[in-house]
Amino acid sequence: MTTGWTWGYGRYEPERERLVESLCTLGNGRFATRGSAPECSAGPVHYPGTYLAGCYDRRTSTVGGRSVENEDLVNLPNWTLLRYRCLPDDEPPGDWLTPGSPDLRHYEVRLDLRAGTLTRQLYFRDAHGRGLRVGHTRIVHMGDAHLAAQRSTFRAYGWSGAVEVESVLDGAVSNAGVERYRDLEGHHLTDLTSGFEADGTAWLSCRTHDPGIRLALAVRTDTAPEVPAGQKATPTGTVQTYRLPVVPRRSVSVVKTLALHTSMDRPDGDPRAEACDALTRTPDFSRLLTTHEASWRRLWEQGELDVPGEEGRILRLHLFHLLQTLSPHTAELDVGVPARGLHGEAYRGHIFWDELFVLPHLNLHFPEVARALLMYRHRRLPAARAAARDAGGQGAMYPWQSASSGREETQELHLNPRSGRWLPDNSRLQHHVGSAVAYNVWRYAQTTGDRGFLHAEGAEVLLEVARYWSGAAAFDPGLRRYRIRGVVGPDEYHDAYPGAADPGIDDNAYTNATAAWVLARGLDLLEDLPPARKAELREDLSLDNDELARWEDVSRRLHIPFHQGVISQFDGWGDLAELDWEGYRARYGDIRRLDRILEAEGDTVNRYQASKQADTLMLGYLFRPSELHALFARLGCPLDDDTWRATVAYHLRRTSHGSTLSSLVHGWVTARGKGADAWRYCEEALLGDVADLQGGTTGEGIHLGAMAGTLDLVERGITGLAAVPEGLHVEPVALAQIPRFSFTVCFRGHRGVRVRMLPGRLGIQVPDSRGGPLPVVLPDGRRFGVRPGEERWFRL
Repeated sequence: MTTGWTWGYGRYEPERERLVESLCTLGNGRFATRGSAPECSAGPVHYPGTYLAGCYDRRTSTVGGRSVENEDLVNLPNWTLLRYRCLPDDEPPGDWLTPGSPDLRHYEVRLDLRAGTLTRQLYFRDAHGRGLRVGHTRIVHMGDAHLAAQRSTFRAYGWSGAVEVESVLDGAVSNAGVERYRDLEGHHLTDLTSGFEADGTAWLSCRTHDPGIRLALAVRTDTAPEVPAGQKATPTGTVQTYRLPVVPRRSVSVVKTLALHTSMDRPDGDPRAEACDALTRTPDFSRLLTTHEASWRRLWEQGELDVPGEEGRILRLHLFHLLQTLSPHTAELDVGVPARGLHGEAYRGHIFWDELFVLPHLNLHFPEVARALLMYRHRRLPAARAAARDAGGQGAMYPWQSASSGREETQELHLNPRSGRWLPDNSRLQHHVGSAVAYNVWRYAQTTGDRGFLHAEGAEVLLEVARYWSGAAAFDPGLRRYRIRGVVGPDEYHDAYPGAADPGIDDNAYTNATAAWVLARGLDLLEDLPPARKAELREDLSLDNDELARWEDVSRRLHIPFHQGVISQFDGWGDLAELDWEGYRARYGDIRRLDRILEAEGDTVNRYQASKQADTLMLGYLFRPSELHALFARLGCPLDDDTWRATVAYHLRRTSHGSTLSSLVHGWVTARGKGADAWRYCEEALLGDVADLQGGTTGEGIHLGAMAGTLDLVERGITGLAAVPEGLHVEPVALAQIPRFSFTVCFRGHRGVRVRMLPGRLGIQVPDSRGGPLPVVLPDGRRFGVRPGEERWFRL
């Protein structure tokens, strides 16, 4: 149910509650709380969870007879829990009421995207006709990143008496939101203590095991009318009990206000004292709601994207969740881009390469946040250098999965739920993540004009990734080219050759091409640096002329395999067997996770030309056609339009789309190539989470890269918007389903630049300022300057 700025659900369906909880999560960039029903603790149906950005804990588990370490984003104590039951006059108390109660007659969940509020409306009526209407309104404050609040109202119909309410602060929680991880240690909180302040504020203190982050949650419970509270502190939390007198058609209310402080805060202090003190200064719910809504208004102005119709409503939901995970508050934190947001425990809250799909939007709307996320990578450059050394390499080798420290967090085993078997996980061989980090550095600087960052921290990251690729490439005299062996590409399915004893495949085209690109940009950057900074970096990194000459040579002679006139996914790809795609679809229906199907059959996807997601075609996502042609020309592999179109068609037919990113990338590539199937992939990317197309995974956390990527698909993909040295390049493509839209961007010091797309026309409006004209480059090479205070329209 979607109307305007509202996203909602009109009935209670237990099998859908986890999905509702993820899509109705509220957050402010520092922490987020799943949109769970306040009445329920964690169980088979409901899974309340609160997650603090960057709060990880390392535990050891025994899996398959092996001891394995995992670092997880920690599920914090549940501050939302509120139990209630009816106490009719002169009768024994009824049962605690929940959405699953047989007396439930109405249930509605509504997420207000404009205001950042979540409301629930429930109506219960018993066999005697006595009714109770309950309404919950929840916020996670976007202005003050330490606060959240929940107001619950109760109204009786046809009876008098009291409503008994228990306001609970529950620390008896664990990480149990993903069934596949059931064998992993999920208890991450220890040293729990709880109590009450003199004013009735409840508090709970605890810490994680490793690294021992101290956490404190303080909750102030206010009732209207005011009634005395019964208080009980337990080893795992607090319970405050109230009896609110009710008469027909008159409301009573309970408000829980949370303050969350930790030892991660700057400056570090006493989390418990700070949390309790914060509540003494926190206003009532109505004032909190007003300031919260004002903060959201400012965010929407900065991140504006106006697309008509249902597509626009879904895009607005995607933007809402992006801003809740990565808000301006993120700029103050040392955190990366969690692949599943702060919405659940899938992927254990780890950081992969998803910033590749997230940063393009942030670069254009929230450049300070984008810079902070790149600083997360820079702070972990020492760990990436150490990883390269430990692997016998040089430079910086960034991990496929990162968390708090920057060490490799990829699990060594993963569970196939179809077969029940724990299998080796070789995805840590996806070293192409380093190229993504370097690419993000370069694109950020191009878009924002932040040469200070590019010449300082950005240069250190990009040059060290280039150095890694130079060392990883080995010269093959027979091919007279350099090769990169023993890797895994973005496909992820193929982690070894059929029957091979060692993991990894050779010369993944995406890996090699992006490595060549990084090496070339490293050389360009060195030439662009001021002489003093160039000399400083060359001395600090011990970059001599011989090494730079090798960079030049490798960047021009890395091997790109071809077969049958198309780019191969990796060397030997064309020798693999063809899969009976129609046969498997007929037998299984949904074959997105083809790897699990084949393994359960005793087979392996390594034997087939079958990709999980875009691999080779990722090159068409990262690079405009002219850039891709130039890259392949530099490598001595001329790539014409016909070869690229054939490559796209070849690999599309052999992809199972087992990742939400797959439809996004294929939608982008086919739209830019004016393919007939473009909208089919774009639509699937839009629906990936809201329709839970991956079969139950959204309830474990949203797919942040895919959500952000759909925004970027409209803003950059359809408009062809790109930052080039000459200015803002535009090269729109027609997508009939989204013919008109508008958005605002930041570009090289210009803020609030409005871009409007209409059939056959594109308008650019620059707000009045003291800056110079915004340079615009059209597809035919013509250049125009749009002056501050001016709007210009271009026919296309």
